[in-house]
Amino acid sequence: MRIEEFDYYLPKSLIAQYPSLQRGETSLMVLQRRTGKIEHRAFEDIATCLTSNDLLVVNNTRVLPARIIGKKETGGRIEMLLIPSWNGDKGEWKALIKGSAKVKRGSRIRFAQGIEGEVEDLKDGKGKVSFSCRDGVMDILERIGHIPLPPYIKRGDEPLDWERYQTVFADRNGSIAAPTAGLHFTHSLIQSLKEKGVRNTSVTLHIGVGTFSPIKTCDVEDHTMESEWIEISEETAREIDETRTRGGRVIAVGTTTTRALESFSNGNEGVRFGKGMTSLFIYPPYRFRVIDGLVTNFHLPKSTLIMLVSAFAGKDLLMKAYQEAIHKEYRFYSYGDAMLIL
Repeated sequence: MRIEEFDYYLPKSLIAQYPSLQRGETSLMVLQRRTGKIEHRAFEDIATCLTSNDLLVVNNTRVLPARIIGKKETGGRIEMLLIPSWNGDKGEWKALIKGSAKVKRGSRIRFAQGIEGEVEDLKDGKGKVSFSCRDGVMDILERIGHIPLPPYIKRGDEPLDWERYQTVFADRNGSIAAPTAGLHFTHSLIQSLKEKGVRNTSVTLHIGVGTFSPIKTCDVEDHTMESEWIEISEETAREIDETRTRGGRVIAVGTTTTRALESFSNGNEGVRFGKGMTSLFIYPPYRFRVIDGLVTNFHLPKSTLIMLVSAFAGKDLLMKAYQEAIHKEYRFYSYGDAMLIL
């Protein structure tokens, strides 16, 4: 399968640069896989598409303020994106270094609040950085870090991003990007879904480089995903089993949730609980073992994310839906609108 099969043209004006004025005030495209029917709704209407037997599964990861800006000894600006090992401060933190061509191993970098760092093991823009202060890396990021907005958002992070680039489910530190499908949910919507009988549970997939790294191979099958950390609790595994027993559907909120569930499939429409790394790459054709529905945003052309969604919805139907979304001027990517595939 060639990567060009997942390409499409998107006017730059449809790339959302800011979130909606209020969380959840977004549009929702509802896509029926079997019939090919496409409906256009407000996201708050998602409750009308779900039943009292359904289970929403969300990703509870929290985005770290992992982007830090400093100055080299020569005075030049340098920007780093720190990537955790998902073992907290006890593990290693790698760094993607922007403008690293003029940075050498051993270079000293000065950051805000008197914090200094030293670049180690630098190669092809990737390396490690050690800090001179005694504070843990997580503490340093909370003090001087910036929210790592994706590169298609052509602005620096602002105070609003500290809230709006996190989901209301976020309570596990570890990601360098948001699980954006979850950004549409509000506490009031969750409560109204509960009153209808729609349950929710969570998994953790800490989003690293693997989720958004571009595919550099001509053939889709030749791409290798970088590993990311997953945790699935015994409670979540039980919730999924109970949903199956009562004839309900498992609705994944986001592609990262989908990868977590499919990575820990027990082969019997459920999941096993546990934790570990996954490099699962989902693209057509793929037989989904756990999920029955998917809430997702509109994704970049030729990305691993649009390939996963194509595997679930069917590539031709998804591309048709994307063209309709463009025609109706949906907002795309992280701060954009949503799609529900059933």
